[in-house]
Amino acid sequence: MKIGVLRECHPGEHRVALIPAHVKTLQNAGHEVFIEERAGAASSFADEEYRRNGAQVLGDRAEVLAAVEVLLTVRFGSASQSETTAADIASMRPGQIVIGFLDPYDHETEAMKALRGRGVTAFALELLPRITRAQSMDALSAMANLAGYRAALIAAERLPRVLPMMMTAAGTIIPAKFFVIGAGVAGLQAIATAGRLGAVVSAYDVRSAVKEQVKSLGARFVEIEVPEAESDGEAEDGYAKEMDEAFYRAQREKMTSVIADSDAVITTAAVPGKPAPRLVTREMVDGMKPGSVVVDLAAERGGNCELTRPGKTVDHDGVQIVGPLNLAASLPFTASQLYSKNITTLLDALIGEDGQPMLDSDDEILQATMVLRDGELAAQQPAES
Repeated sequence: MKIGVLRECHPGEHRVALIPAHVKTLQNAGHEVFIEERAGAASSFADEEYRRNGAQVLGDRAEVLAAVEVLLTVRFGSASQSETTAADIASMRPGQIVIGFLDPYDHETEAMKALRGRGVTAFALELLPRITRAQSMDALSAMANLAGYRAALIAAERLPRVLPMMMTAAGTIIPAKFFVIGAGVAGLQAIATAGRLGAVVSAYDVRSAVKEQVKSLGARFVEIEVPEAESDGEAEDGYAKEMDEAFYRAQREKMTSVIADSDAVITTAAVPGKPAPRLVTREMVDGMKPGSVVVDLAAERGGNCELTRPGKTVDHDGVQIVGPLNLAASLPFTASQLYSKNITTLLDALIGEDGQPMLDSDDEILQATMVLRDGELAAQQPAES
């Protein structure tokens, strides 16, 4: 098959969907690879490196799209469609396949409607089922891991104090206290990173099953009594599920004292396809000491903190509330390595022994991730759009 990669055009996106090493892998499997010039430049992968590994590097986006059957992308068509994305879609033809992060929970975005109009088949990496066989394709977890790492570093850099305990001639400096809300992949990495930097770390999650994971990283698991009917927040797919307002109210009351005693709070709570739950109120921030920091990893979906402004840093009476966007893209070299492995593994599952895509396969991974089939919404689309 002929496989293409374009330079990403989403604001702040520095990753590339395919690294040179995986070009060689695809070529060895009998595929041709076409790369737009400078597609990997922001990730520190030069055009010459792609050429050495067998890719054809083309100077024009439309030229790449005209040549390929499958397009590998990182973020293709955000809710606010750019002129570049619109031109890309206009250059596509019926039967082409696009694979990447597609924000599949809303079928009415400009980009999704345009893709449907072009008769394209689309696979969304966000919809991978949480099964053992799909772990090597799980780009969401790979990127969340990097986001958790960066969040801990941002908090450490913003604090006006050191993290580890220090014995000095002037006395003992006590360690900083971190509180991580949400112990999924991002939260666990934030816990581990803050702990390695020397902070005293506490964490909380609605899913009681993660308690042992938190403790294994040397952190304290904060026990919060919640209404019995809503005592476990884990959905069938392993992600945190959305809880009712009574649950969140009880949770906020119990967390207020923990947050007031923390120097840095990192929030990571998210429900796929939903606005982020509001867990940290203005009143909680009011109780924090001046110089404290909140890093809200859910900023892109509205934020876990009431004061979060996506992409901004807010100073609230001496407390900084940081709302970073797309943190994985701030580590583009490593993020691209991981993402390229994820997407090429999914591509390998999609292509049959005859070298053609198995669109009629009953494979549960392909069924779950197919959003569009020749411009029509696939049967296994997200439950709520």
